[in-house]
Amino acid sequence: MKHKAIFLDRDGLINDNSTAYYVYKIKDFIINKGVFESLKIFYDKGYKLIIITNQGGIAKNQYSTSDVDRLNEYIKSEFSKKNIIITDIYYCPHHSDISKCLCRKPNSLMLEKAIAQHNIDIQQSFMIGDSDRDVEAAHKLGIQGIKTKSNKNLFDFLINSEYAYLLE
Repeated sequence: MKHKAIFLDRDGLINDNSTAYYVYKIKDFIINKGVFESLKIFYDKGYKLIIITNQGGIAKNQYSTSDVDRLNEYIKSEFSKKNIIITDIYYCPHHSDISKCLCRKPNSLMLEKAIAQHNIDIQQSFMIGDSDRDVEAAHKLGIQGIKTKSNKNLFDFLINSEYAYLLE
């Protein structure tokens, strides 16, 4: 059986990155308003929740894969406390200033891996992000992309948009 999914960007959508471009320390990870509320509704409606995030700071030696892995475990734990399961987190450690790759959004390899590994039905799935590259990556695979504003209340944005039906 195929599953429906909500693919989510991380920085700017799930967490506030207005004071630091690279967020990799737990103490700096502040979840944006409306995220728990929105993701709980998606989860309860049977969507798999999959985070797709560029982490170019690894390639730039700003932080390590261990830092990202530690933060990913923290993220899963924080959502689990709210009875929301994050199915998986995919991240690209590359940066286009340093090397070319197929995974860094707007490329779609992270999405392709998630689709294959979790048996996702792209027709019933969405990608939500605060950047054109998030939407572009989704559109390459025929996934509906939703572009939000950075560091804003996700629930308020969605409920006042054409995608309000996702929260009903």
